Amino acid sequence: MSANHRKELVKALEDDVYDVTDNGIYFPKQGILAVGEYFHRVNDQEWEISLNKLTTEGLTHLLNVGLGSKAKAAGYYLALFSGSTAPADNWTAANFASVASEIVSLTEGYTNATRPQWVPADATTNSIDNMGTVAQLTIATSSQLNVTGSALLTNPTRGGTTGVLVSATKYTAARTFQDGDIFSVGYRISLSN
Repeated sequence: MSANHRKELVKALEDDVYDVTDNGIYFPKQGILAVGEYFHRVNDQEWEISLNKLTTEGLTHLLNVGLGSKAKAAGYYLALFSGSTAPADNWTAANFASVASEIVSLTEGYTNATRPQWVPADATTNSIDNMGTVAQLTIATSSQLNVTGSALLTNPTRGGTTGVLVSATKYTAARTFQDGDIFSVGYRISLSN
């Protein structure tokens, strides 16, 4: 991708010249579609797939890091939430924990001290994911825990409000967990034209 294309994509985001479709975010002038998917399963059962919302903050970050001059984040981290609100373009790392009702408890949530790290393999095609090393979260609850979605952020701190919210998804139906369940989460992002 040329420097001109990079500038065009950043400008398209800044000027709101893109379309949010059921299949992802489409940049009509450039003919590029950005799509993200969360993969999730309980106790090694079948994977469920949820399309994500790439936030405006997240798209700007991906373009500036991947194609611009911004430094890459130290890491990317997965978070779980229990809110009923669907992710929106204007969600950010600053408001994610409150608008999504991020699950931050170690006793009514999951046992990881921080948000688990998303560790992708290098891309060899038009997508990148962590399906080779999915995040594993051990659920801790005295009765049951309801999880309505996942998110990808640059801050490892549970409930943290700095960094970037790259994407989020609200599951089709809430996932209900029992104490000791193992919840596996994978994330893939693809660009195509």
